[in-house]
Amino acid sequence: MTVRIVIIGGGQAGGWAAKTLRDDGFDGEICVVAQEEWDFYERPPLSKASLLEASPTLPRLFSEEAQQALNLRWYRPLRAQNIDPQAKTVALSNGESLSYDQLLIATGGRARLPGDAWATHPQVYTLRHWQDAQRLKKRLAQSQTLAIIGGGWIGLEIAASARKSGIAVTLFEQQPALCMRSVSAEVSAELLALHQQQGVDVRTGCGAIELDGGDENAVIHCDGQREIFDAVVVGIGVDLNLELARDAGLKTDRGIVVDAQGRTSDPAIFAVGDVAQHACYGLCVQSWAFAQNQAVATAKAMLDTNAPGYDDVPWLWSDQYQHNIQILGIPQPNSRTVVRREEKGPIFFSLNADGTLNQLVAFNDPRTVKLAKRWMASGRDLNAEPLGDPAFSLMSLR
Repeated sequence: MTVRIVIIGGGQAGGWAAKTLRDDGFDGEICVVAQEEWDFYERPPLSKASLLEASPTLPRLFSEEAQQALNLRWYRPLRAQNIDPQAKTVALSNGESLSYDQLLIATGGRARLPGDAWATHPQVYTLRHWQDAQRLKKRLAQSQTLAIIGGGWIGLEIAASARKSGIAVTLFEQQPALCMRSVSAEVSAELLALHQQQGVDVRTGCGAIELDGGDENAVIHCDGQREIFDAVVVGIGVDLNLELARDAGLKTDRGIVVDAQGRTSDPAIFAVGDVAQHACYGLCVQSWAFAQNQAVATAKAMLDTNAPGYDDVPWLWSDQYQHNIQILGIPQPNSRTVVRREEKGPIFFSLNADGTLNQLVAFNDPRTVKLAKRWMASGRDLNAEPLGDPAFSLMSLR
């Protein structure tokens, strides 16, 4: 039995891995190296409840009692600076060295910024950590105008929260459509209409975006216009924290290359969450579901080499205004999109030429998402089905 497991990263993936190790009977030492001082917490509420509630609290993964029961040895707030796979040690930023029998990398990512000037401007914000949410909430309470740079999921969620608070929002996206890397053109158009209906000034296909301004506000230059905002939030994605893995000689591609059990090119080292490249899809899936479920599967494999691997279809969700939007799968080039309009919200089916479903996007309809998981698993041909007809019962395709 492994004596010591070291987890680098104190986020959701690291938390679920630690809990699963304990739940499955591991009674050895678990050491967690974390750059933040907080216990494990969830990130999705940061763009929603943490900005909207009068007195938000840390969105903990586990209750304080459950956290204590995990019996973890924390090293925080500290950074892991180096991994030596031969010696099986991790060097920490305080000069200590931790030995391990198995190592789990759950280092996540850091918010990307357009340039150095953005990192030092006092009214430019990102939203990646609990401290970021606290800082942004305080500024929004003093703001009437907000610029959002980036029309991906995080930018749209912040836009929705700001509009609920009565703040005028202008959203700048250099791509020609919203969320276009992750959904079809039809879904992008639906998202655009949704935010425009709520009063968001959406600027897609905009040119270079430049920043200046003093301490009290920020000035955005774009397409020949100069506009002043009380605050600017940048949501243009993350840079994955892959440096530790690369320097240790682990195989990396878009992320850390792992097998279905989360094992890296070094059999004693595993990776989970944002930095782990999905073993089936070859990309890094930055979602709540992947962070949790892939971490659970990996932790089980750390204790049992015969444990089943992780092969789930990518799934994420986003709450915007009154809508819960669920996205299952990844759209493929040359897909055909079928749109179904229902009272509770639209459903978008993205089909391959052979009729198999590669993505479903459903507004306020979790039941259809569950159905779609079955269709994907079975490779069902849906070409002949009248998916776009709201009178047709999707449940007949169980």
